[in-house]
Amino acid sequence: MSTRIADEFLIDYAAGAASAPVGLLVASHLALNPEARRALRALEEAGGAMLEAVAPEAVSSDALARVLARVDAGGVEPARAKRPEAAEAFLPRALAELAPAGIERLAWRRIVRGVEEAGLPVTGGRARATLLRIAAGRAIPAHAHRGLELTLVLDGAFADDAGRYARGDVCAADEATVHAPTAERARDCVCLLVSEAPIRLVGPFMRLLNPFLPR
Repeated sequence: MSTRIADEFLIDYAAGAASAPVGLLVASHLALNPEARRALRALEEAGGAMLEAVAPEAVSSDALARVLARVDAGGVEPARAKRPEAAEAFLPRALAELAPAGIERLAWRRIVRGVEEAGLPVTGGRARATLLRIAAGRAIPAHAHRGLELTLVLDGAFADDAGRYARGDVCAADEATVHAPTAERARDCVCLLVSEAPIRLVGPFMRLLNPFLPR
């Protein structure tokens, strides 16, 4: 069974209220997860029904003309979708546009043995977006969180105490979560990670590495 993102994130995305990093993750999740798409449609239909029940407000007769005049004056043109010339097939379009030459050309850096990350040029609020790669059979050391973290699996799969996450699934973690995600042995696991704060390694030895983790 797929693990989709919570409704609150879908609602913010549909309303245009999500930060850029979270919006990128939700858009990628929707591209990969049919259950999430069905949930979004249901939420949009419910929102539409609520709007239809609201009494309409009167507007001036020249309201449309004034809006169109402002558009013309600002020289607004429709956005054109970028089509990357080369990117890994497993990347949803929203992510492929950020890595048109493929993810291997990104600036990867090692976090711990078998785990590396590459930052993405997406900012907004406290959250940051990165690609995370866990080598086949490797684990991220047990850690806690200082804020919200959303992890979307793009390729491969990983598991923690809460369950298994495969392509299109989202793992949500917060300050109450302590886990050690482990990639399956069959292949590397590549994820899109959106986090509000750096993780905090736990354990008598690993906690000594916290000052050296990427921030």
